[in-house]
Amino acid sequence: MASIKKFLEKKLRLKINEKKSKVAEAEECKYLGYRLLNDGKLIVALESVNRLKEKVRELTKRNRGLRLEEVINQLNKLLKGWIGYYRLTEYLSQLRQLDGWIRRKLRCYRLKQKKRSWTIAKYLIKLGVPAHSAWITAKSGKGWWRLSKTPALHQAMNNEWFEKLGLVNLQSYVLG
Repeated sequence: MASIKKFLEKKLRLKINEKKSKVAEAEECKYLGYRLLNDGKLIVALESVNRLKEKVRELTKRNRGLRLEEVINQLNKLLKGWIGYYRLTEYLSQLRQLDGWIRRKLRCYRLKQKKRSWTIAKYLIKLGVPAHSAWITAKSGKGWWRLSKTPALHQAMNNEWFEKLGLVNLQSYVLG
């Protein structure tokens, strides 16, 4: 670092910001929200993903009292802007995981709206879940977050269901 600093300041007469500058492996550094892997692939930095998750958490708070469609519209605005910036990523499994996490947050939001076992079971049956499975899920003592990962909810609120509601799929934006 010292030799590089000396060259930049003396020879090129550039000013170096000590806080932002460092000499390190490419994988250890982030630049404009991206990280560069040693094999040359560009991925979204973990800090950027965490910031997105924090914003999604704010929009999907279970006590907001908005219709699911309104929450999805607000989420779509956020996700379209985010993926518009990070569309150069080559790490699609990261986007797949984010998509799954966002859908789980929305399942949790929807469950909380239904509140009671009776309304949850009737809702699941309406969405095509067998009555026995719907009632077992509805009567479960698990919390909203754990219930949002049950097979009955995945059957009722699958990817196609979210697609019909208009939820943005991050991975398809990068591929398509």
